[in-house]
Amino acid sequence: MSIQASEFIWQNGEMKPWQQATVHVLSHALHYGSSIFEGIRSYETPDGTMLFRVSDHVERMLNSARIYQMPVAFGKDEIVQICHDVVAINGLSSAYIRPLFYFGYGSLGVVPSKEMVTECTVAAFQWGAYLGEDGLKEGVDVGVSSWQRMAPNTFPAMAKAGGNYLSSRLISQEAKRLGYREGIALDVSGFVSEGPGENLFAVKDGVIRTPSLHHSVLDGITRDTVMKLAKAKGYEVIETTLPREYLYLADELFFTGTAAELVPIRSVDGIQIGNGSAGAVTMELQDAFFGLFNGKTTDQWGWLSPLKASEAHLDKAV
Repeated sequence: MSIQASEFIWQNGEMKPWQQATVHVLSHALHYGSSIFEGIRSYETPDGTMLFRVSDHVERMLNSARIYQMPVAFGKDEIVQICHDVVAINGLSSAYIRPLFYFGYGSLGVVPSKEMVTECTVAAFQWGAYLGEDGLKEGVDVGVSSWQRMAPNTFPAMAKAGGNYLSSRLISQEAKRLGYREGIALDVSGFVSEGPGENLFAVKDGVIRTPSLHHSVLDGITRDTVMKLAKAKGYEVIETTLPREYLYLADELFFTGTAAELVPIRSVDGIQIGNGSAGAVTMELQDAFFGLFNGKTTDQWGWLSPLKASEAHLDKAV
């Protein structure tokens, strides 16, 4: 899905015109994948533009940087405010926000020099449903990939790092080549892990199950959101180990993710799931999720942050 350019990107303390927010071709991140990022959404609601779980996303981003020992010059509150500012200065309401930490120009050793400072950018732009608007309503066909997720003690799966997503590209690329909308990866032991950019849930006999963090999955913010929404509705939610064949026997399957939001899965490896369309539990949870933004679901967790721009940042636009 192509990016729809906005007017400004925040880069290392300045609001810059979109086309001027550039990096050197010898930037460390370009050669070694040494970047940390997040995907955050803002939504247009009856009460105005709201950023969704922005503080939780930034906290996870800083934790990812800590895992990879990347020093960050900006604090959590400042990054959160920058996310607000980038949405505001671009005149956006429903938007996708992409903050990024990366090692830039100055060293080409695998381990950056101690003098190198982690650079930071935050962009915001319009971006629709990652797996398609039809996918949200009708579900998607997926296939289990021949590519597995990283083994424990190789790449840290709990870190949302750029280099980790080379694995995601292989999984998704293979799925599309075989005619599926998306792929599902197994872990090194052959148990279900996740999609290339989504967490996975299975519904069987009214119980909701999802692979635990033991299976090389990202600790997804939307994953956590859906688990809390489901529990609030009285569903039993279990983080567990799922064998591959459990996917074929599930009554319902669905993906979650910031970009994907909540997407039903109607078949796996050509095997129909349930009645071959979005299941009742899936649609109830999808309604509850989007209800956070249309006013039908009470935000009892304080996940929505009203858009609040800082004049100090907006005045720095160059």
